[in-house]
Amino acid sequence: MKPKTILLTGATGFLGSHLLKAFLKNNDKVIILKRSFSNTHRIDNVLSQCAVYDIDQYDLSQPFKDLGKIDAVIHTATCYGRKGELTNKIVDSNVIFPLKLLETAIYFNTDNFFNTDTFFNTDTIFSSYLNTYSLSKKHFQDWGKQFSQQKAIKFINLKLEHIFGAGDDESKFVNHVIKSCLNNVEELKLTKGEHKRDFIHVDEAVAIYRFLLDNVQKQPDFYQEYPVGGGEAISIRDLVEMIHSLTHSKTILKFGDLPYRDGEIQFSQADLSPLKALGWSRKKMLEVYLKETIDKTNLSTERGSVYGD
Repeated sequence: MKPKTILLTGATGFLGSHLLKAFLKNNDKVIILKRSFSNTHRIDNVLSQCAVYDIDQYDLSQPFKDLGKIDAVIHTATCYGRKGELTNKIVDSNVIFPLKLLETAIYFNTDNFFNTDTFFNTDTIFSSYLNTYSLSKKHFQDWGKQFSQQKAIKFINLKLEHIFGAGDDESKFVNHVIKSCLNNVEELKLTKGEHKRDFIHVDEAVAIYRFLLDNVQKQPDFYQEYPVGGGEAISIRDLVEMIHSLTHSKTILKFGDLPYRDGEIQFSQADLSPLKALGWSRKKMLEVYLKETIDKTNLSTERGSVYGD
């Protein structure tokens, strides 16, 4: 894989930190955009290998001026609104900032812009069910489409399914269930778990980003969309029971104790046919990835640290 010059946002996050380390391992030149007050604990050990720009202290054009031709922008930074952020803050993070970055990349003749989207942003979900986060992601996707239709830049939209892996935020569903089962908490309250989701391990997601980056010249159009998932839907109940079995947990699973959220999506599964058309194939099955995550989570717990920090 030929090294490239990549500008990465969201490098301090879970997915972004894994992407950063994978790019550096490939000897890519990586520029990261962050805030001066960002928590860099996930990437402290590799920060010295990157060109770092604090976007609250530098103009977005600065890295383009300093480092010359950038092969691709990979945008993973996002604001979910989970910390009570106001709508204008979410829109600023998920629409205004990436739109400025997209326009800057076009001005400096960057060839490719990879956008990390969400599976919630689909034509099968009525707009009334879109929360502020999902709606903001949809708005930026629409801007990306418009610029790509003008052939100003190739815009590759990646619709990410449920990502998981050791070291992710413990509030995330898979990690929460794994930690609860490993700790043998007395009981775990859940919904009936009949709805189905597509779960993808972070290593597999990173491999897809790399695969698309290396095959970007094969993109048939200036706008291309790829669902990023495992390509299989599993019910939440089956997933939890699989984790429960793999951890040999004594936790009592109380399915049906919690109600479904309003507008709960009942089925989501990545259509991998666009990826397969480029030659992509899945390397491991979900159960294998879950077992690896459980083993690493268990090891990090025994060491008294968070894996990946």
